[in-house]
Amino acid sequence: MYISEQLKKKNQAEYLLYLWQIEDQIRACNLDLSIIDQRVIEGYQLSEEQAAPLRQWYEERIEMMRTEGVVTKGHLAVHNNVLINMADLHKELISSSKFPFYSGAYYKALPFIVELRSKSQALAREVTEVETCFEFLYGIMLLRLQKKPLSKETTAAIEPITNFISLLANYRDKEIKGELKLED
Repeated sequence: MYISEQLKKKNQAEYLLYLWQIEDQIRACNLDLSIIDQRVIEGYQLSEEQAAPLRQWYEERIEMMRTEGVVTKGHLAVHNNVLINMADLHKELISSSKFPFYSGAYYKALPFIVELRSKSQALAREVTEVETCFEFLYGIMLLRLQKKPLSKETTAAIEPITNFISLLANYRDKEIKGELKLED
């Protein structure tokens, strides 16, 4: 909760990846708050007064995951909304001539996005290019946490996709603050 609040204000891309990590963390704890308490909350070494809202935050996510049917896979609607907002902004940025640097970053990442989409198992449902990039970045994060090697192809895709999503996140943060002018 505390980390998510900071990330939400600082960087929407990091915020979304963190939220996905929380979902997986909850799943790894079998949606059991007592296990989350032991494995996660106690690790923060908070006072009971500080731990109570964090415990409630996890409890709310557990309930939402059950209600929304994302107990074993998928993402909460509130988390998907972050992704949708970023994908919508991407469409606006790419269709505008005011953001050539952004368009350049997108087109550098596009061949890798196309390759990822061709290999993706999520083709049964419509996945935006932005979601494809986030799934890739989340997968990289998981591989690194597990200390697994990355293929040459994967390594080659990291920089252009990271640059593209980083720019998108920066524009999203400006949009949230009211600092982004999409039209003249």
